Amino acid sequence: MSEQPGGVRIRGMHAAIERDGVEDLVAVEEPLEIRVDGRPLAVTMRTPGDDEQLAAGFLYGEGLIARWPQVGPPEDLAGNAVEVRGALLRDPGERRFYTTSSCGVCGKGAIEQVAVDAPRLERDPRLEPVPRELLASLPDRLVQPEFERTGGLHATGLFARDGTVRCVREDVGRHNAMDKVIGWALERGELPLGGALLCVSGRLSFELVQKAVVAGAPVLVGVGAPTSLAVELARDRDLTLCGFARRGRINVYSGEERVR
Repeated sequence: MSEQPGGVRIRGMHAAIERDGVEDLVAVEEPLEIRVDGRPLAVTMRTPGDDEQLAAGFLYGEGLIARWPQVGPPEDLAGNAVEVRGALLRDPGERRFYTTSSCGVCGKGAIEQVAVDAPRLERDPRLEPVPRELLASLPDRLVQPEFERTGGLHATGLFARDGTVRCVREDVGRHNAMDKVIGWALERGELPLGGALLCVSGRLSFELVQKAVVAGAPVLVGVGAPTSLAVELARDRDLTLCGFARRGRINVYSGEERVR
């Protein structure tokens, strides 16, 4: 546990504060600088934990790497920084990525600047459609211990086709939670996610659909509503997009053929 200014006591992914004369737990939010061969490339506001998976998942989603990279602490051992070493698939140029904990595309400009080379998803005729009730149950299968403590974190879960939990990551940024899961799969050589299901604890935004498509996941489920651009991109890339998954019900916005 570390003491921060203002009496904030950091305890891993959550911090203890005092309010109204009692102790309360809040989610930790700190910047993470992602470096490539010593050069800063991106800064994101995230909840500490699984930083290497976050960095790798972010770079994969941007089309900059195709396999698990050499990644670890920077040579100067700076705090809140992680370094990736080795050549990228393309030159990111002088553009710098800055993301907040609320939006993974804020500050990037036009859609053309964030679009990556993600082919239209192909359907595997060997895979049976997923039962609608199983998709509706995925949010209830998300294990979110830090959300239970603080009420301030998003989560992304990776599930097998039968609903078995493979990986769950939490973060103050919904896009960071997704990147951590994708990084987890990348480290294990499990990308693309051709037969898997992804579920997020909040709304379905454009950047989450983009990341799911790049990772090759055919199905993305969310507790909240999708945005218009999320639906447009999902239909364009043939992603099965499902929202308002709660109380045993679900809305299917695209890719209905994968749902039974």
